[in-house]
Amino acid sequence: MASFDDRGDAFERKFAHDEELRFKVVARRNKLFGLWAAQQLGKIGSDAEAYAQTVILADFQEAGDADVIRKVRQDFEAVGKTASDTELAGMLAGFMNEAVERMKAGQ
Repeated sequence: MASFDDRGDAFERKFAHDEELRFKVVARRNKLFGLWAAQQLGKIGSDAEAYAQTVILADFQEAGDADVIRKVRQDFEAVGKTASDTELAGMLAGFMNEAVERMKAGQ
């Protein structure tokens, strides 16, 4: 019975570890997306970093990526830039790949 409990504990630890990694990768993806969006909005330096943080925080509004995409699209619209949800989702997917690669490289 002890080995069954040990096995269950190992699965729980792996699940927790995987979820933590997923959270970190998504946060990194959102930061990269936010920095890209900040550049499109003409923000540089600390303003770009601050904007990227608002994109990261936007992800806590609801499950999924719609909240992040909506935030950036609305910010673009506020300054007269247009980007569809599909275009922004494509950029977000590209940044997910980059975030995974950076995480693997230890960056």
